[in-house]
Amino acid sequence: MKIYLANALFSEAEYLYNEILIDDITTSGHEVYAPQRNLSINDKTKSANSKEIYQGDKFHLDQSDAIVAVLDGITIDPGVSAEIGYMAALGKKIYGLYTDSRESSKTIIDSKKELLEKPLENQFAYVNLFVVGAIKENGKIFLSRTKLVDFLKQQK
Repeated sequence: MKIYLANALFSEAEYLYNEILIDDITTSGHEVYAPQRNLSINDKTKSANSKEIYQGDKFHLDQSDAIVAVLDGITIDPGVSAEIGYMAALGKKIYGLYTDSRESSKTIIDSKKELLEKPLENQFAYVNLFVVGAIKENGKIFLSRTKLVDFLKQQK
């Protein structure tokens, strides 16, 4: 299966995490397209041409069977959200990866509920529900890299 890896690629941490995911997905037996490795359109030391980025990434989205989309961050990266929406419109498989520690908010205890009464004390993560719905309609969400990779190994 050909997988498009969607994640932010602007910080050193994002870049390095993407490299780990590329290795994991490749090791699970799949081909990966990662925009950060396409330096003809994503060399951030040069000027970015929006049409070339759109056309280049769209070509690879069209050629891919599925997308692995990293959902972590204060909000989902806007480019990742757009790529999820595009793949959903094509009816292709979407696999979200959400490793944010605030997902542990499923452990609802009284002290957390009490803090909700105070301004800006929300200890629960929020992810755009339209995007989450697109993923669930077309695939799955994984809460760890290990679970994602184990799943992908079975999808040959």
